[in-house]
Amino acid sequence: MPTITSADGARLEVTSTGSGPGLVVVPGGLRRSHRCRRLAESLGDSRTVHVIERHGPGDSGPPPAGSSIEREVEDALAVLDATGSAELFGHGYGGLAALHVALRRDLRRLVIHEPAAGLDGAPDPASRPGLERGGPHGRTATAMATFLTGLGFAPVGVVPMPALTAFAWFLLRTPDGRQTRQLQPTAAPEVRAAVGPDPDGHRYAAVTSPTLIIAGGRDPEWQHRMQPRLAALIPHARYALVPEPDHHAPGGSAPAAVADLVRAFLTTDDATAR
Repeated sequence: MPTITSADGARLEVTSTGSGPGLVVVPGGLRRSHRCRRLAESLGDSRTVHVIERHGPGDSGPPPAGSSIEREVEDALAVLDATGSAELFGHGYGGLAALHVALRRDLRRLVIHEPAAGLDGAPDPASRPGLERGGPHGRTATAMATFLTGLGFAPVGVVPMPALTAFAWFLLRTPDGRQTRQLQPTAAPEVRAAVGPDPDGHRYAAVTSPTLIIAGGRDPEWQHRMQPRLAALIPHARYALVPEPDHHAPGGSAPAAVADLVRAFLTTDDATAR
């Protein structure tokens, strides 16, 4: 598909696959669009899946100055409009962007996998300074280890920090890790957006779209508290816990399992579907 222009004139690269009604996918933080390829292919039998390449490396160009959740929302809206899609999937920070899209537009269906919406003190407030410091200096292994432990995605207290730092050093030098280093400056503003001015999440009660919230059983405890709370706030939301996968299921560990849940939700008629 040719590139799409967002409301502020920014260029967006979109990769499309499959056939059927359009589903737009917003990848998570520190993730390129190719990480959603297997998810998109798994859904291609029932949907035309349009995966956004978020700003950074690639044809979408660099993150614009003053990047914010509103820019992510404008990007998603531009792709929804250009493709004629009425369904949206977001993962992590992309899930937070998808939630904010649904505050502005009534979608036929919304699916969010562990959206980065900080509710009820999650993640731990004590970890937030370290998470934000991991942004501008995040090309180092120490910053990456701090970022992962602050979110609870690394077993702090079980594995010594020097070992985690060494592991992060190795990861940052793989092909995917080099892309992560390029995207790491976006981490700090994304953390600030996730733990923004609405810690109780009451704004999300205004989401009227039928919504599926997915979480993995191998995630940090704060995720298991936050996602059901979010589902309770949204009037037409369902919560699905998949026992085995972790936070990276859509883009790595279990894309087929996530696709099965998404397909069932998108293709089942009910009174709340529009």
